[in-house]
Amino acid sequence: MIIQSERVWVNGFFLKAQLEVEDGKIKNVLPYGAKPVDEDYGDLRVVPGFIDVHTHGSYGFDTNDAKPEGLRNWMKNIVSEGVTGILPTTITQSVEVLTNAVANVAKVVEEGYEGAEILGIHFEGPYLDMVYKGAQPEQYIVKGTIEEFEHYQKAANGLIKIVTLATEHDDDFVLTKYLATHGVVPSIGHSGATIEEAAMAIANGAKSMTHVFNGMSPFNHRKPGLIGAAMRFRNTFGEVICDGNHSTLDALNNYFMAKGPNYAVMVTDALMVKGLPVGTKVLFGGNEIELYPDGSAHLTSSKNLAGSTLKVNEGLKVLVEKAMVPWEYAINSCTINPARLIGVDDRKGKLVAGYDADIVVLNNDYSVKQTYTKGIARL
Repeated sequence: MIIQSERVWVNGFFLKAQLEVEDGKIKNVLPYGAKPVDEDYGDLRVVPGFIDVHTHGSYGFDTNDAKPEGLRNWMKNIVSEGVTGILPTTITQSVEVLTNAVANVAKVVEEGYEGAEILGIHFEGPYLDMVYKGAQPEQYIVKGTIEEFEHYQKAANGLIKIVTLATEHDDDFVLTKYLATHGVVPSIGHSGATIEEAAMAIANGAKSMTHVFNGMSPFNHRKPGLIGAAMRFRNTFGEVICDGNHSTLDALNNYFMAKGPNYAVMVTDALMVKGLPVGTKVLFGGNEIELYPDGSAHLTSSKNLAGSTLKVNEGLKVLVEKAMVPWEYAINSCTINPARLIGVDDRKGKLVAGYDADIVVLNNDYSVKQTYTKGIARL
């Protein structure tokens, strides 16, 4: 198969080019018009497939539900927003629920599915701070241990790739160091860490921060907190929810301009109400949440934000058209940066020869014209 466009995103610029796909890989990047094509996308933007490393569910399914068909349906349909790689994300719950949740992901990966590729699991909690727990149920928050994590990783068949934890409660950074040396990203989140505590956590293996601005100690010019750390430590990855609700457009601009093009990671933090009607109420981690008209999800008890229903292509539009973030910074945040974070940047996140043919064609309004996963057209 050969597709072409006058705007193919390659190596930091738009190139008039053809992509030749064979056996799920990009075989060649050719000059525009070099060979007869199967699909000519005119001047539409052709970009790498989007990777969402923090998303709990959609279409009525939550990762903690541990239902194989719900997970398969999610993967099949999420390509509609250009997502080709994903980390289903848990929320703090009992050992039994979390064990079943990660085992379900492992089961589906082993037995097969179609759509977006499951690149691993994001294990959010239960090793969190009580003050900055957000919508995480406090009755299940515990102190992390290597032994307990090994239990979950065994059930997950090694698929856990990111663990969100409050590193200030990890004595001597024992778990943080263990994760970092066993191929798992320790991400500081739901944390009250000071900037000094964050610096020590990074020195002991922490590689990222979870949904910057949300669920963390605030910025003050005399006490920068974890938000200050996220912007100060520029070569540490940091997720950010780009829906304009969890953080203002100005905050998004500040963050991206401080972080630069290589370490900001767009996430949706989407919940199971994504794709459901406004006003829908469901249980999330044992707490009832409601979907608001602006696409945000809130706890019905406190009205506090619980998560989003953001689509990645819409997040890209928010960043570029509303927050005025440079295109390269924005597109990197949902392609090559998350690929680098979880160590799959040797095959994903770029449109170059030898990489997986995960490709998204965007209309001018940022809606998705077509998504290819390993060369298979999904829309």
